[in-house]
Amino acid sequence: MTIDSAGRGTRPLHDSERARDDADSARDGLPGTRGPAGRRAAVDPVKALMHRHRELCERAVDPLEIAAGLEAHGVTDRTAARLRHRDVFSLAEEMYARAARDGEAAPRTGTPVPPGPRASWAALALVPGALAAAVVAGLRLTEGQPRLAVAAFGALAGATGLHFAFRRGPLSTPHRTTGAARAWTCWLIAYALAGDALLNAARDGAPHGPWPLATAPVLALALACAPAVWCAHLFAARARRRLDASRGLEEFAASVRPLLLGVFGLFTAALCGLLALCGAVLHEPPAYAGAGALGALLLLARLLTARGFAHVPARVLAGAGTAEAVALATDLAARLPGCSFLAAPVDGLVDAAGAGAVPALACGAGALVLLAQATRTLTRASAHAPPAPPP
Repeated sequence: MTIDSAGRGTRPLHDSERARDDADSARDGLPGTRGPAGRRAAVDPVKALMHRHRELCERAVDPLEIAAGLEAHGVTDRTAARLRHRDVFSLAEEMYARAARDGEAAPRTGTPVPPGPRASWAALALVPGALAAAVVAGLRLTEGQPRLAVAAFGALAGATGLHFAFRRGPLSTPHRTTGAARAWTCWLIAYALAGDALLNAARDGAPHGPWPLATAPVLALALACAPAVWCAHLFAARARRRLDASRGLEEFAASVRPLLLGVFGLFTAALCGLLALCGAVLHEPPAYAGAGALGALLLLARLLTARGFAHVPARVLAGAGTAEAVALATDLAARLPGCSFLAAPVDGLVDAAGAGAVPALACGAGALVLLAQATRTLTRASAHAPPAPPP
């Protein structure tokens, strides 16, 4: 039994406990439990932590930003407890106060600059849907070469509208989206437009009559950009409020998880409504399963990418696109002599549930993977930290 500085009895640490504490301290960048002479090191551990995260303290506008940054660097509530704080939020408050008091790092007093006026990104979110509606009307009113020109213009205009819609607001990202992720996204949308018809043509041997395009699902997906942006804004704003009210990382994660699922459900309901509306207006099948799964996949991928988690969404988009491409390739390859067995899995799926089952399974599986990833990463405080200012 030893006596601490407050005169309280404490249990002596065994060698294994000291080693574990020293390993944890080394991992978190804190001084060890004992110095070279066997005594407790005379170093202020909070100050040592501030030195290690000096840049974070310099740019922080409030303690919550420091707490989010500490969590992103692996500092947990257990680490804070070793520094005599109940949680990371309490530790961040001390670091913020000491930085301002001691001049260790002079926090800015201003507020973070928003990505753009709210009216601006809200209006830009309507552009893809408006352009898609105009293109669909043009496709319905033209034939032959003019129809191809309208389709080409529509593809270019839609890509441009999406680019500007996602440059501002809650779905914008400071990181450049990889070319592979953009290419797979374009492929998934192209499959939603013509993939089912191509798959049926491959099974029948050749297309009969004009090539049918599924314009209703694609129009609904374009119109869904507006609810996607608004739902992302709702999630970001509510998560920030809960970050203000939370007193621990686990408490924050538990409060944000149902918020994320609720926002995801709200977008899914809005997308299903748009699919029903577009199907009724254009007299086409709404493709609830395939287009709904694709919309959910694209929303989750963008939410994760906007928060800096771009690796998993890129892999999942590539996996979903590859699955659709393989389904088409096997049906086309089955027309070669002696290769009919290649189409057996796809033919069995299409016979049982229709051509829309292929994108529904491919995109639905990807959306489930990203939903699991989102509930693990977007419920962290670090996912809602303001981006670092440009140098």
